[in-house]
Amino acid sequence: MFLLGCEKVRVDFPTKTVFTDLTLGIEDGARIGIVGRNGDGKSTLLSLLCGQLEPDGGRVVRTRGVRVGLLGQTDALDDAQTVERAVVGDREQYEWASDPRIRSIINGLLDGIDWHGVIGTLSGGQRRRVDLARLLVGEWDVLALDEPTNHLDIRAITWLANHLKTRWKTKTGVLLVVTHDRWFLDETCLDMWEVHDGLVEPFEGGFSAYIMQRVERDRLATLAEQKRQNALRRELAWLSRGARARATKPKFHVAAAQALIADVPPLRDSIELKRMACARLGKQVIDLVDATVDYGEGPVLRDVTWLIGPGDRYGVLGVNGVGKTTLLRTIQGLQPLTEGSLKIGKTVRFGVLSQGLDNLVEAGNDRVRQVVSRYPHRKMLDDKEYTPKRLLEKLGFTNDDMNEPVCDLSGGQKRRLALMMLLLDEPNVLILDEPGNDLDTDMLAAVEDLLDGWPGTLILVTHDRYLMERVTDHQFALIDGTLRHVPRGVDEFLELLAKSEEGAMVGESGYNNESDSPEHASEAPSKLSGGQIRMFRKAMDSSETKMATVRSKIEDAKRRMEEHDPTDFEGLLGFQEEIQQLEQRLEELELVWLEAAEQLGE
Repeated sequence: MFLLGCEKVRVDFPTKTVFTDLTLGIEDGARIGIVGRNGDGKSTLLSLLCGQLEPDGGRVVRTRGVRVGLLGQTDALDDAQTVERAVVGDREQYEWASDPRIRSIINGLLDGIDWHGVIGTLSGGQRRRVDLARLLVGEWDVLALDEPTNHLDIRAITWLANHLKTRWKTKTGVLLVVTHDRWFLDETCLDMWEVHDGLVEPFEGGFSAYIMQRVERDRLATLAEQKRQNALRRELAWLSRGARARATKPKFHVAAAQALIADVPPLRDSIELKRMACARLGKQVIDLVDATVDYGEGPVLRDVTWLIGPGDRYGVLGVNGVGKTTLLRTIQGLQPLTEGSLKIGKTVRFGVLSQGLDNLVEAGNDRVRQVVSRYPHRKMLDDKEYTPKRLLEKLGFTNDDMNEPVCDLSGGQKRRLALMMLLLDEPNVLILDEPGNDLDTDMLAAVEDLLDGWPGTLILVTHDRYLMERVTDHQFALIDGTLRHVPRGVDEFLELLAKSEEGAMVGESGYNNESDSPEHASEAPSKLSGGQIRMFRKAMDSSETKMATVRSKIEDAKRRMEEHDPTDFEGLLGFQEEIQQLEQRLEELELVWLEAAEQLGE
C-alpha cells in the first residue's frame, strides 16, 4: 500500500537547486537507506517527505491518516523540561513503565542520563539521545531518521538496529534513514537511495548490495564507452529502455561483479607496510605493562598490558565513559600511571586526530590554500607520491574549496583537512579518535583507501563498526577497566559485554538459580545501594535487548513456516519445535527481567 511520496518536485535554495523534477513513491514495509555526498540533499529529502519543507514546485503526497515522525539534525526540546517529561510527556508512570517497548527504549538510549534532570543541563550528545528516545516512544507509520547513530556507542547502535528491525510487523511501517554508518545500513535497510546531481537513484538491497551495484554500474559504463563486443551493445540497449523496463530485470549481475573484483589485490600489503614501519620506528613502539589508572573513585584502567609494535593496526572498542580517552592519553605518556610501567620508543612521533580537531586551532581564519602552502614537501603513501593539494583532492576538496576560510568549512571538510595535516607532519604512530564523524560514505571510503597505504602504527577508536573492521587488523575491548583481544571483533565484544553484566548481577546479588532468586529469599533488602541499582538496571537492559532479538527470531521462524510447503509435515514440525524453543528462551529472559524489576520495586 502506498503511504507517501512526491510528484515532479522542485526545491530551490538561494545558492543552488537541489531537486528539479523529483518523483518518488514509498510503500508500506519499505526500509530505505539514503546515501550521497554531503550537501547533495539527503536531509532536504527527509524534510520534504515529512512535511517540514514546502517544495518550490510539484507536490508531496501522503495517504490520509499516515503518522510520520522525523528525527532532524537539530532538536526542538524545551530546555526547562525534565528528561522524563520530554520523553514520555504527561503520561503517568504506571502507564509507560508497564509498556515493555517504552522501557526498552529508555534503557537502550538513556543509560547514564538523569531521568529527572533538566534538558538545559545536558550535553549535546545527551540531548540527541533524549530526542531520539522521545521520537521512538511515539507510534508512527513512518520513521525518518537523520544521522540517528551520532553520539551512540556500539552497544546502543546495535540496540537501535534491533529495535528498528522488530518495531513493526513484517511488511508494515516505513523506515527512512540517513547515516554514514554502513553496518547500520546493512542491518536495517532493504533498499538504498543514492542522492546525487538532483536525482534520487534506487538500488535493491542494503549497503553492501548497493556498493556491488555501483561497481556493476561503473563496469557497464566502461564497457558501453569502449563498445568492445556485441553483448555489450545488448546490455546498453537494455539499460536505455528506461526505469520501467529495468524494474522487471535483475538490478545487477553478481557473477559479473565478482569476476570484476577477482583480480583485485588485498586491501593492504601488511608485510610490506610492517617492513616500512620497522624502518621508521625500530623494534619498540609502546609497551604498557600492568598499568592502573585511578582518579580516586576506583580504577579506570586496571592491570592493563598492551604491547604495540611497528606496523600494528589496532582498534579499541568500548561503551561511552568506559575509559577509551584515558587509555589513549596513557599510551601517549600524557596520563600518569597509578601503578605499572610505560615505555615509548625513542623514535616514536605521535599524530593524534582528536574529536575536537585540536590541530586546526592554529589555522584560525586562514584559507585552505594558505594552510596547504605550509607543506611544500611531497608525501609517499602506498608507493605513490602526493603533493598536499593532490592529497586534498583525493579527500574530496575542489579548487573552489581551496579559497574557503578554514573556519567556514563544513564539519566533514574540517575533519579531512585535519587528517591531511596530520599525515603531512609524517608521524609514525597515528591515533584516530572517531575520524568518521561528519563524513559521507564516499569520503569514508576515500579515507579508508588513504589509510590502507599509510606505513606506520595505527590506533583507532570509533563506534562505526564497518570502519573499525575495515582499517584495523585486530580489535581490543575495554570492559570494566580491563583490555583484552577480541579476535572476532565487534560481535565478540558485544558478547563479552553481555556476559560481564550478567556476571555482575549474579556476583553482586548472590543468586544464580531459581531456588536462590529474590522470589524465594526469606528477606529482601530494604534498601539498595547505588551499585546494586545500576546492576539491576543493566540486567533489565540486557534482558530487553535479548528479548527483542529472540522475538525477531520467532517472527522470522513463523514467516518461514508460513512460506514452507504445507504438505511437508516433517519440515513444519521442525519449525514448530524451533518456535517453541525460542518462546521458552523468551520466557526465561522475561523471568530475569521481572526479578530485576522486583528488586527495584518497579
